[in-house]
Amino acid sequence: MAPADARLPISVVVPARNAAEFIDACLAAVQRNNPAEIIVVDGRSDDETVEIAGHYADSVLSDEGGGVAYARQMGAEVARQPYVAFVDVDIELTDTALRDLLDELKDRKLEAIQAQLRSVGGQDYWSRALVSHHRGGRSKHWFGLVASVFVREAFLHYGMDSAFSSGEDIELRYRLEKSGARIGLSEEVVVPHRFGSGFNFALGQWLADGSGLGRVVRKFGWPAAATLLIPAGGTVLGIGRSLLRQPQFVAYYALYGACNYAGIVHGLLDKKVQRLKSVKQFEPYRDHS
Repeated sequence: MAPADARLPISVVVPARNAAEFIDACLAAVQRNNPAEIIVVDGRSDDETVEIAGHYADSVLSDEGGGVAYARQMGAEVARQPYVAFVDVDIELTDTALRDLLDELKDRKLEAIQAQLRSVGGQDYWSRALVSHHRGGRSKHWFGLVASVFVREAFLHYGMDSAFSSGEDIELRYRLEKSGARIGLSEEVVVPHRFGSGFNFALGQWLADGSGLGRVVRKFGWPAAATLLIPAGGTVLGIGRSLLRQPQFVAYYALYGACNYAGIVHGLLDKKVQRLKSVKQFEPYRDHS
């Protein structure tokens, strides 16, 4: 453990559920970055996630089944540092990632910054296809939450919508952009983002992504409808690229498109998501320090 005065003024929040496969490597990497506080918010895991987390975390909380958006919000609310980082269990930070992200956030006068992601996975067909997709797709250029640092008060100003069981990062990014928030993708920091193996993992990714897009449109209405074109664009570009270079992945992209739109229908019908009623959700954060 680093001396207190050498630790970064960052509270790291790691949401986790049944993550025993990844969480040890994730938290060991977080610890090597020397943050002042590590908070794990568990989603009622029934494997060794909580036990492993206890070896690294200052606090291990339960979201009581509230979901990942609720877990992120809970972690940020109890955090004691002026900056809060969100690190998902499938991320392994490089040893200076948090310091470098914090320095860049300050230098660029941002409210939040996301590391660039380098997708890695197994050797099975579905894992290789996911890695190829995410390395070549546009999503690697989008702001997200899986490896990010926020000014804590700015994050609490915007907050999470706990009704989003998936797509919470898309929903928050939409509000941040509409609010004119100062957010950005790191120009320097790149961290590994690990994918699981097998068809069921890929299917879960597609359905969750599609459901998230559907929830965004349900909440924000027609102004957000353009997001529904994202899977179509990804499918067309992916099939085109595959036909030229990797024809074995054509089937992957066809299923990606179909399953994303199945998820979109589910998200559009999610009655837990409330339609936007107030433009106050787009009010920008103002630093009063």
